[in-house]
Amino acid sequence: MIRNHVLNMVKDLMTTLTVAAVSLTVAMLFSGCASGSKQPAGQPPETGPINFSAIKSPIIFKGDATIAYRDPACIYHNGVFRLFYTYILTEDDGKIYWCTAFSKSRDLIHWTKPKIITPKDLNLNFASPGNVIRYGDQWILCLQTYPTPNGERYGNENCRVWIMRSDDLETWSPAEMLMVKGPDVPVEKMGRLIDAYLVEDKDEPGKWWCFFDDNAANMSYSYDLKTWTYFNRIEAGENVCILVDGDEYVMFHSPKNGIAMKRSKDLKTWRDVGRKTGKHDTGPITLGQKDWPWAQGRLSAGFVLDLRDEPRVGKYLMFFHGTGPEGESVKFNTHACLGLAWSDDLIHWDWPGKNAASPALKAPFDMPPITRPSFPDRTIDIREHGAVGDGNTLNTQGLCRRLKPSYAAGD
Repeated sequence: MIRNHVLNMVKDLMTTLTVAAVSLTVAMLFSGCASGSKQPAGQPPETGPINFSAIKSPIIFKGDATIAYRDPACIYHNGVFRLFYTYILTEDDGKIYWCTAFSKSRDLIHWTKPKIITPKDLNLNFASPGNVIRYGDQWILCLQTYPTPNGERYGNENCRVWIMRSDDLETWSPAEMLMVKGPDVPVEKMGRLIDAYLVEDKDEPGKWWCFFDDNAANMSYSYDLKTWTYFNRIEAGENVCILVDGDEYVMFHSPKNGIAMKRSKDLKTWRDVGRKTGKHDTGPITLGQKDWPWAQGRLSAGFVLDLRDEPRVGKYLMFFHGTGPEGESVKFNTHACLGLAWSDDLIHWDWPGKNAASPALKAPFDMPPITRPSFPDRTIDIREHGAVGDGNTLNTQGLCRRLKPSYAAGD
């Protein structure tokens, strides 16, 4: 009797729990439908501030032996970061295709898989997206072609600059070539043109500038993005990115290594500015390159997005690519990675792991912070001081005699 009573109580309890679980599931489903779509796990709501401390690695996308990520360009719209980049694929037959792709994120941590928006065609190889602008009621993406029809390592003389159009930042029109050398210059006479970037004149709305690389930074302007007038040539590196800061233009460009800066009030006269003081040329920005094997070959293609007035961000963001540990003469079509850094003033830059402290030691006494050791950049060959590398000779005394002077000198 008691046993039957207990069984009935258990059945009633299980029925109650099942009904509650079903009710909760239905409520969650309806809640998801009412809000449009459920927020992906791990990502903040659209209005939440970006948690920079939660970004654990400076690498956004990591290349490998068959994939390389280069030339980033980013736009932030309606709470979403859309990162465009060169996406290089090495196929099983050895052919290497350059494409333009993009990925999306709401928190700078979780990114969607690459979505390729240009055809796989060795005669074109659309790549190096410069930036996205709003022009009328459309979005405009500028980019380049980088033809390698015969397996060339670098794009041939038919490299040109182009634009694509979109209504929604997702679907893009066929590319249109920009006649940036002027309407009277035939396509075949334009020269090898790469790395386009578009920016509106700070003093004359409706006037658009196109920066592009033709063995230096070049500039043309247009009022309709169709008819262009050539303007100026600037001694600068590739991958130009332009911001307007007060009454000045700020240029970021890529020399042999790092990201350099210039400033100008009129687009004619440019002065170099440095990474430490913002006033004097102290060399290019290299961020944490010395500690990043994946970028020690070259750190390049800095794209800076000014989001200081965006409540969720409040900073400048820099996207860049790195190759390493070998240089681009060894690794060019493979292994390149995309990275992220940020700044409040374009002078002092931070990135994930920059200020990472050494693991805390639970010592029974106070200890000073552990600092990274540094060593002189030189090599001592002990064979020049009598050491014999035959596997039999004892070289201890000779080695000590050689090391004593170096030790005394602080080496």
